[in-house]
Amino acid sequence: MSTTRRAAVVAIVVCALAFTVAVPLRTYLSQRSEVRDQEAQQSQLQQQVTQLQNRKAQLSDPAQIEAEARRRLRYVKPGEAPYMVQLPEDQAAAQAPPTGPQPVPQGSWYEKLWDQVSGG
Repeated sequence: MSTTRRAAVVAIVVCALAFTVAVPLRTYLSQRSEVRDQEAQQSQLQQQVTQLQNRKAQLSDPAQIEAEARRRLRYVKPGEAPYMVQLPEDQAAAQAPPTGPQPVPQGSWYEKLWDQVSGG
């Protein structure tokens, strides 16, 4: 065999090996990054489970439940006088005009037009 043929055969064999190795290597690298992402998500979820278990343990105490009911639901015991303190910021927010959609006046378009023309 001549050296040119040998070089061509070696080049073909090297290319075949490169293509054979390239696809599994790419798959391996992509799966490795997916595993890393899943492990990060698993650790985050485990932290969330731990926090929720701590919260569950806190709420198993009747005193904590009572405190939550008083704070969130504004419950009072019989005989207690509830007081609501309004700060100036609360009044300013209550007096601000609503930013949502305005109610649409009822009636047909010609009634609205007639009311505008007649001044009523």
